[in-house]
Amino acid sequence: MPRKLLVIQQEIIKAGRILEDRAFKALVVRLILDGQAEKAIAELAEHYRVSAPRLLVGLPKKQKRRSLACYSPKDKAIFVSNSDALRIPFLILHEFYHHIRTGADEKHRGTERYADEFARDFVRSAGYVVGKTQ
Repeated sequence: MPRKLLVIQQEIIKAGRILEDRAFKALVVRLILDGQAEKAIAELAEHYRVSAPRLLVGLPKKQKRRSLACYSPKDKAIFVSNSDALRIPFLILHEFYHHIRTGADEKHRGTERYADEFARDFVRSAGYVVGKTQ
């Protein structure tokens, strides 16, 4: 196969992967917005080859006044302040990032900046504009 044709074929494959990635991210965001956060978490866990964290409504005592959501490595759970928070893609994805990082390395949970970037990337892929977390 001529080199130029091979390069074009590789670019087409790469473009297809980018579209698949965007479609997956948009699906996850849509599931969360539609109130199917547990299904979205299951899709994410399968995609990233990690166990699915539990989703729990109500924050741990030490977190109650400071945030809308948090991830607990000990409980392997994402805690949200109320049931409405289960429909906020940025929150769920931000905390899922912490779950991925904790699963990869118990000591390194990832920074807030990287968790924000991870969540923002998903939300942007779905065509939404997001801000920063606290």
